[in-house]
Amino acid sequence: MTEDQRIHLDGYIDVPADRMATVEAALVIHIDLTREEVGCVSFEVIPCKTVEGRFLVSEIFTNQATFDDHQTRAKASAWFAASDGLAREYTIRVGGES
Repeated sequence: MTEDQRIHLDGYIDVPADRMATVEAALVIHIDLTREEVGCVSFEVIPCKTVEGRFLVSEIFTNQATFDDHQTRAKASAWFAASDGLAREYTIRVGGES
């Protein structure tokens, strides 16, 4: 796989206080499952230091097919249900540096 085929997703998800416990519980499992997926190069979700309730998301998959597989799995998960309807902003790009 060449670097140029990698799919990079960067952005954030905002979680209101009344949903934080549910989202955080599902997120722990989501992170573990994602990192075990074939094609996952990197997957980080960390609390933002400047915006309360915001999690910064950064993920890299080896190619479009593995990214698509991740999206399919995630949509059938407890994470998807827990985070449904939350404000998100993501940028997806192909290639570039890790």
